Amino acid sequence: MVSLELLMLSIAALSRTVSAHPDFHSRFNRHTFHPRNYVTPDKRLSSYDYVIVGGGLAGLVLASKISDDSSITVLVLEAGPSGAEVASKINPPAETYFDSLLGAPPYDWVYKTSPQTNAGGRIMAQPRGRVLGGSSTVNGMYIVRPSSAEINTWHDLIASNDQTAANSWTWDSFFDAVKKTETFTPPVSDTLSVAGMKYNADSHGTSGKLHVTYPGYMVPISGTWLPTLEAAGVSVSADSYAGTNIGGMFAMSAINPTNWTRSYSKSAYIDSLPPRNNLHVISGATVEKIVFADNVVGGELLASGVDFSTARGATVQNVVVNKEVILSGGAMGSPHILMVSGVGPKDVLDAAGVSVKLELPGVGQHLMDHLAAPVVYSTTVDTQGSIRASGSDFSKTPEFNSFINSGVAYINGTLLFSSEQNFATFRSEITAAAGSSASSLVPSQYSDVVEGYKAIHSATVEKIYPTAGLIELLLSLNSPGLIAVQAALQQPMSHGRIYINSSSIWDHPIIDPQYFSHPADIVTLRQGIKLARTIGSTSPLKEALGTEVTPGPDIQTDGDIKNWLRNAVGTEFHPCGACAMLPKAQGGVVDANLKVYGLSNVRVVDSSVFPISFSAHLMAPTYALAEKAASIILSPPSPSGTGSGSSTGTGSAAPSSTSKASGALGSPSMSWLGLSLPLLVGVFL
Repeated sequence: MVSLELLMLSIAALSRTVSAHPDFHSRFNRHTFHPRNYVTPDKRLSSYDYVIVGGGLAGLVLASKISDDSSITVLVLEAGPSGAEVASKINPPAETYFDSLLGAPPYDWVYKTSPQTNAGGRIMAQPRGRVLGGSSTVNGMYIVRPSSAEINTWHDLIASNDQTAANSWTWDSFFDAVKKTETFTPPVSDTLSVAGMKYNADSHGTSGKLHVTYPGYMVPISGTWLPTLEAAGVSVSADSYAGTNIGGMFAMSAINPTNWTRSYSKSAYIDSLPPRNNLHVISGATVEKIVFADNVVGGELLASGVDFSTARGATVQNVVVNKEVILSGGAMGSPHILMVSGVGPKDVLDAAGVSVKLELPGVGQHLMDHLAAPVVYSTTVDTQGSIRASGSDFSKTPEFNSFINSGVAYINGTLLFSSEQNFATFRSEITAAAGSSASSLVPSQYSDVVEGYKAIHSATVEKIYPTAGLIELLLSLNSPGLIAVQAALQQPMSHGRIYINSSSIWDHPIIDPQYFSHPADIVTLRQGIKLARTIGSTSPLKEALGTEVTPGPDIQTDGDIKNWLRNAVGTEFHPCGACAMLPKAQGGVVDANLKVYGLSNVRVVDSSVFPISFSAHLMAPTYALAEKAASIILSPPSPSGTGSGSSTGTGSAAPSSTSKASGALGSPSMSWLGLSLPLLVGVFL
């Protein structure tokens, strides 16, 4: 199979042969750039009330909302560039397929996993946006929400710490928050007539900063998606955004319909602001570490500031924090920053030569991710890829270039395993092996991390499996002469970790998701591939399909499919969990107020805090997370409950010292077709 590294190279080669539309940004981007919000390091203040580490999806939402109060000073430090110089690759949605910034430093962190024992021993790419806006700048723009069961399970996992604070993470609270982030626009008539998507405007926001809609053009073959699903026994959802996302749909996208450009955290939350003297954003500034004061507050360490630099080996500069440090470094970046700052598992920090400031075993643990693989067919019908390759005038229009793959379906266990009885047997086998799984599959020597695995494992099987999607199916139309139905695992039982082997933030962390370490995952994804094949053999879609290219006719038995998956599977790039919101006794890193255990004034706000995996791309839930976090920070609740600590840290910062921490990662998330042409990126983030 083609490796993801070779896939990236083929995408880059393709991009050099496909003409871009150089004046797109200047013609259609109506956002005003306000340079007074953007400063160079020498123009910064000596101290700020809030220092946000990471100018990605969540970081820029927080910066915008917190700085609404003109009496509060806010600094954002982003490791990557502003992105202004590559706006022609960012703004047109289709460019994420045909001329992507992924795999292209300095706009991608170009992370890689360690060799994955149960996935062919392969080292797999883990792209994350390294640019203002993070992964919301480079992803596939999918706006998909989790189910109410998943969000309420999140609430239940943290509720034992502080029931009142945990109420921020119920479905009702989440639903309100995610609607506040968006301005929804119904599909244009031509798009609706082709795709036949169903939606309920009441489930969406009307005054948020993020634009949410459907593409301005749909490839005609898109119209076969929903009828084919229904014919194959997959229900079609009339409203997949109100807490029940099972069934087929066309996902909404983060697109501005006034000009058919990408709507992302920078364009939506920062560039739309007037100049603010109390908000500064610095790009090209990698945070090297959090600096802690000698004194403590209520028995907890106090962050006095952060150290940052503009390049490896450059002079380390310091910014004093008056109130809080907020880590929004993304799924990989936030645990990385904590560990090089001396906060994390003692065994890991000792081995990396980092002085332990606070032993917190859960940092970097509970890492979860979505895995995906495609069933690919040849075709002679027009796809996005074939139209794009034609070079026609139409292929250069904003409407055409707003098209992104958005035909999806979330599949429940009963359909996936053909009957309720088969699914019940599968669940009971997972439950019966829970003890051995916890003792053998958790990559930590700490008992509290093992307890966290048990809690997530039990909650997933008992509360999420019965009602949520185990598999996502996705229709891909962006490769010339090919159509794919991708299957993606949504509820991984395999947990991995992120850890460090260097004290320098400039050295990437070790990322080990332990893909397929739990046998349930490959069985579930095998069933997904079988269902994807069923979709491909069902009318009306089947009339457009020719030969099955991948996996191919030689891959037929259950064993064949599992063996193929180990060498073909890729990631949807939806990592979460490495700074999990769980009780500290379960390997948690943050409490229900997003405050790091044992640190008086440090929070984490990004997808790393999600304690479970969602049947969704992670962008919409991360926007909702940032919306809720801003409310918590600006209107802190009174401390209550057990184990959550104080809800804010607003004490005066002690004098700074020097050290090292991480640059801003992008937020969540992306998705991979896994073939030889364009990359299929899903959110977030």
